[in-house]
Amino acid sequence: MTQLAETYACMPSTERGRGILIAGNPKPGSSSVLYANGRSVVILSLDNPLDATVYADHAYPATVARFSPNGEWVASADASGSVRVWGAHGDHVLKKEFKVLSGRIDDLQWSPDGLRIVASGDGKGKSFVRAFMWDSGTNVGEFDGHSRRVLSCAFKPTRPFRIVTCGEDFLVNFYEGPPFKFKLSSRDHSNFVNCVRFSPDGNRFISVSSDKKGIIYDGKTGEKIGELSSDDGHKGSIYAVSWSPDSKQVITVSADKSAKIWDISEDGSGKLTKTLTSSGSGGVDDMLVGCLWQNNHLVTVSLGGTISIYTASDLDKAPVSFSGHMKNVSSLSVLKGDPKVMLSSSYDGLIIKWVQGIGFSGRVQRKETTQIKCLAAVDEEIVTSGYDNKVWRVSGHASQSGDAEFIDIGCQPKDLSLALQCPQFALVSTDTGVVLLRGAKVVSTINLGFAVTASTVAPDGTEAIIGAQDGKLHIYSISGDTLTEEAVLEKHRGAISVIRYSPDLSMFASGDLNREAVVWDRASREVRVKNMLYHTARINCLAWSPDSSMVATGSLDTCVIIYEVDKPVSNRLTIKGAHLGGVYGLAFTDDFSVVSSGEDACIRKGSCKLSSPNVAASNSCATVGSQESRVVAEQNFILILRWCGLVGFV
Repeated sequence: MTQLAETYACMPSTERGRGILIAGNPKPGSSSVLYANGRSVVILSLDNPLDATVYADHAYPATVARFSPNGEWVASADASGSVRVWGAHGDHVLKKEFKVLSGRIDDLQWSPDGLRIVASGDGKGKSFVRAFMWDSGTNVGEFDGHSRRVLSCAFKPTRPFRIVTCGEDFLVNFYEGPPFKFKLSSRDHSNFVNCVRFSPDGNRFISVSSDKKGIIYDGKTGEKIGELSSDDGHKGSIYAVSWSPDSKQVITVSADKSAKIWDISEDGSGKLTKTLTSSGSGGVDDMLVGCLWQNNHLVTVSLGGTISIYTASDLDKAPVSFSGHMKNVSSLSVLKGDPKVMLSSSYDGLIIKWVQGIGFSGRVQRKETTQIKCLAAVDEEIVTSGYDNKVWRVSGHASQSGDAEFIDIGCQPKDLSLALQCPQFALVSTDTGVVLLRGAKVVSTINLGFAVTASTVAPDGTEAIIGAQDGKLHIYSISGDTLTEEAVLEKHRGAISVIRYSPDLSMFASGDLNREAVVWDRASREVRVKNMLYHTARINCLAWSPDSSMVATGSLDTCVIIYEVDKPVSNRLTIKGAHLGGVYGLAFTDDFSVVSSGEDACIRKGSCKLSSPNVAASNSCATVGSQESRVVAEQNFILILRWCGLVGFV
């Protein structure tokens, strides 16, 4: 049986100086929320963050997504100005796609009857807002009045229908319809108007701005009726606002790193009742850029990607906070002493500790958040290399920064490998050679005389394998600070991209940019498994199962392929679409569980078992139409769907 066990979802994409939208499922009692990251739209449960599914069919970066009023459909928009309507459940079937604006869409919302959608953003000329029928794309009004990018829009949730918009021209415009026509414009703000929202009962709406003000308007006429109190107001730009379900309160978030709860009186004035402060370090990443009032949950999102969930009925209760990656997760490591603990790093310098069954366990604190290219870890220490020519040794405890040490090796590292039995010894490869490290000292810098692309070192530190640009594998013995070449292996037809020893040290595997992987016998240095040519793009990563019986490869083609060493390669399992944009990290947590990471900033853990007595083994693909090929195809297809979260598990 094969299944997707856990998904550690990416966090919403954020941008300094801009608010973001997270949307809730309108179904009563639902805790699901929607947000966008890259080309992905994530559906996440606030009650169980491990319950996450990803829609990844946008061709351009997704910007905003909203549930339909009945919670059965999702409308999501992207940076090209397109809106896609797709199913919120099951296989997320695409219903419709429309080209709405000529530029990025910043906000959209459904009409309360679920028949219309209004979208706003950037465009050419005066085309900053458009409302249309979701099933046909027919326009339902004209939206004049804005001269610059429209940052937010809202649909009145009760009849008579109204639409309100706001943007970078400091205006809040009010439209009546359908068909919708311009009614009036408010010029009470003196800076960008970042967000506008109708109350659930439709009687009022509120706009918030970078001028630190929140203004309340009448929902039917669009006339201003009050403001949020300035006495205890925000000290920075207000980026987002959300109403309580009873339409009596709102939550606002700001660049001043705080969220505030306001009581909205009948006359339209807003009185502060509670200020929620960030529990972070107080840096720029703690600025709050998004919020949502979802039933009894109050959700805030920081610029650094931390989601905090407060209980609306008990605001004094400490929030539940969790985070994740927002950029490509380029490295993944499972701690040998505790396989339930995983470490992942993204190129933006973020290192996160995960615990299976729990999820986010903390960020590893670093003195300098420089970009990371490679990561290796043992139980108490993390070693990273980056684009600043430095190799860092950091404490493995997420709650403390420790006395981090770094070594400047003088050139940019290409690969990093630790001798696990003596982790003070590290091998770092560069463009033309390798650097041997012991602790925080450079033992030796060796020019090998050829272009180096990958490397690995044996757990006992006595042997190293260096991969070259010409596809050759150079095997060296290590003695003190010197390398002695023992053999050169030729099989690959492309530059070597990754090399890994098997846990029992009897084999090693290598992958290249020409999509081929090879398993070698370490003693004889002969090919053990060949014809592993089933990727359609370069191989980025490779991992062995703890019992050395399986090897998994991850590729730019978004696939993970798992082979059994003692079985023909035709007995492989292919997980298609494992990560949008490519797979960059792989690791086994036990003999039948593999963890992967990729460009979509997500981490997935799946369980699989390849062996099947009903599948005939051969060194080539099974004959099309044979019973064996149908069995393999069916197993692989079910695995693909379950890995991507497209079908339920039995």
